[in-house]
Amino acid sequence: MLHLLYILAFTILAVIAVANLIRNLIMFSFDRDGSRSGVGGNYSTRNSQLSNQGGYGYLSSNRRVAPHPELLDSAGKFIKEPLLVMRSINVEDARQQLDALYESSPGHKSENSEEA
Repeated sequence: MLHLLYILAFTILAVIAVANLIRNLIMFSFDRDGSRSGVGGNYSTRNSQLSNQGGYGYLSSNRRVAPHPELLDSAGKFIKEPLLVMRSINVEDARQQLDALYESSPGHKSENSEEA
């Protein structure tokens, strides 16, 4: 009997989780469609109409979307260059850099001091 209660409880939780996932996906798709009018701009009127049809009243407000501070330079304008540039190095260079970092760490004991 207790097993059936557990199965019922977790089934209910799973249904709630899936419903919440679907609701969030719909809400984010409305949010994404509205942000195409311009980064940092107002929500479009199309988005407001869609969100009113969907019953999400809090999305229909014409509030200004604030961009993330890391996407702005010191003057407050958007950065148009990539934020992360990765360069390719070979395995030996990476191993040498890691060995040098390990040997310079404060907790590292050299092999000569362990033998004495």
